Amino acid sequence: MDSPSSIGESSAARIITRSSMIDSIKGCALSGLVGIRVDKEELRRRLIMPDYLRLAMVDAIKSKDVDAGDQHFKLGGPGEISPPEAPMVVFINPRSGGRNGPVIKERLQELMSEEQVFDLSQVKPNEFVLYGLGCLEKLAASGDYCAKETREKIRVVVAGGDGTVGWVLGCLGELNRPGREPVPPVAIVPLGTGNDLSRSFGWGGSFPFAWKSAIKRTLLRASVGPVCRLDSWHLTVQMPFGELVDPPHSLKRTGECSLDQGLEIAGELADKGSCYEGVFYNYFSVGMDAQVAYGFHHLRNEKPHLAQGPVTNKIIYSGYSCTQGWFFTPCISDPSLRGLNNILRMYIKRVHCSEWEKIPVPNSVRSIVALNLHSYGSGRNPWGKLRPEYLEKKGFVEAHADDGLLEIFGLKHGWHASFVMVELITAKHIAQAAAIRFEIRGGDWKDAYLQMDGEPWKQPMRNEYSTFVEIKRVPFQSLMVRGE
Repeated sequence: MDSPSSIGESSAARIITRSSMIDSIKGCALSGLVGIRVDKEELRRRLIMPDYLRLAMVDAIKSKDVDAGDQHFKLGGPGEISPPEAPMVVFINPRSGGRNGPVIKERLQELMSEEQVFDLSQVKPNEFVLYGLGCLEKLAASGDYCAKETREKIRVVVAGGDGTVGWVLGCLGELNRPGREPVPPVAIVPLGTGNDLSRSFGWGGSFPFAWKSAIKRTLLRASVGPVCRLDSWHLTVQMPFGELVDPPHSLKRTGECSLDQGLEIAGELADKGSCYEGVFYNYFSVGMDAQVAYGFHHLRNEKPHLAQGPVTNKIIYSGYSCTQGWFFTPCISDPSLRGLNNILRMYIKRVHCSEWEKIPVPNSVRSIVALNLHSYGSGRNPWGKLRPEYLEKKGFVEAHADDGLLEIFGLKHGWHASFVMVELITAKHIAQAAAIRFEIRGGDWKDAYLQMDGEPWKQPMRNEYSTFVEIKRVPFQSLMVRGE
């Protein structure tokens, strides 16, 4: 989808009045339009779809049948109904935002319509893609001009954390095929703890105190903001046998894996195995940071009263990490339980290179992160802003979100990670890669901990058989609305 036209910009200008001009608050881009008052009724008129289209979409999703909305088409369309200026739908994670999701959902429905706000606990984004957008496409193919324009101009807002945004982006990626384009661009209301995807595209890193007015401004900006691109990364997990317990939403079990079999392996290949596939947009990590995240997520789910907002989450997260051995690596007596090099072999493909290259895993590293964006761990940049002479010396290039490369770095222990997070030092630079392959094998370790985009899982390991994780860039890029 192209950037909004000057017509859209001028139309948006008609529904706002400036009360004052002040700088954006850096920490929260939802307040980036502070000083701008948005007229509620004009905003609603701009975003809301005609009744028959909204109801047809909802019926199609509920029935899981694109034909289920035909009755509304016969009653309300095509006629002379004009398409909305900026059609939009919102996905909201009710468990995000300090568990204030239901209140935020009510506010969004008030500003738009009930049928255009989807609770992710009730409607999955893949159902919207298959049946909701499928219904619009069917009506457009039958000659409905309003449905055609709505489908072509529709944008998506995700109210949730990084994991939720990634989930929606992954489902929208299924539209990258003939007959189903264009892919709607995505804007973000940051309701998670880290909100690194939101920070990277100018939507801020926190949920504002004055959220009622901020959400109005966000919807306006989401309807006119410029569109930019984001690399997507496909992850495949091949394990000897069995199933993952409670895998993240973005990781799905598949029938077969198509891994590169040309590499020498340390363990053995099982006759039968299990395969999982998923897509991430910000980072993948293996090691101690994923273990801490896994424990924190389970603690928060078992005791939801602790999750009262991003600040509370960060305090609990920091305290919890101190109980997991993250800060006491040097005190562990058994060296085989310290570094990832005891269980992990890593291979990469460099840009414009078809051959795999083995990369040594440093002895001291307990966590390896493959990073796509400049934002990790609530807005930190552990890769750092590297000097040109250092880049040249290491054979690196300047990092961008759409350059087809992942930055791979290591964290040694909690103290090292703490200094990296406050940006006193950079992480341990390992490589830049266009593709990555990890081979994981047990020994004294019973489980490994992995995560992508803030969604962790426990990966069972075997001593005799290897588990493989392969990461390759998705051929198409995701579309994001810039909030700044």
